[in-house]
Amino acid sequence: QVQLVESGGGLVQAGGSLRLSCAASGRTFSTYAMGWFRQDPGKEREFVAAISGSGGSKYYVDSVKGRFTISRDNARNTVYLQMANLKPEDTAVYHCAARPGPGPQFYSGSYYYTYEYDYWGQGTQVTVSS
Repeated sequence: QVQLVESGGGLVQAGGSLRLSCAASGRTFSTYAMGWFRQDPGKEREFVAAISGSGGSKYYVDSVKGRFTISRDNARNTVYLQMANLKPEDTAVYHCAARPGPGPQFYSGSYYYTYEYDYWGQGTQVTVSS
């Protein structure tokens, strides 16, 4: 069982920055692909970014490319989402997710889908004011 705990959310003005963190339990963190998703009330959870176990491969939804950066520190069992130039439409609850032992299909595009992840955190609220 993997437990994920997000932190770092808050209220920020448009154009500002935040860094989200997700701390994971478990001894084999470096074998997990990790993802960040976000969800507005009444909407489906949507993909934001994903990173391979080694950190060598990163993926982003088009709307955040050039503004958000996903990274990980396997020694600290933590994945990060650095968010810059935030916009009001980035307002959502942000969740991290873990996929142990992903195969080639995962990195071919399956990282986009919520059902590909086995473990989820409770989320952290990000609110961007205009």
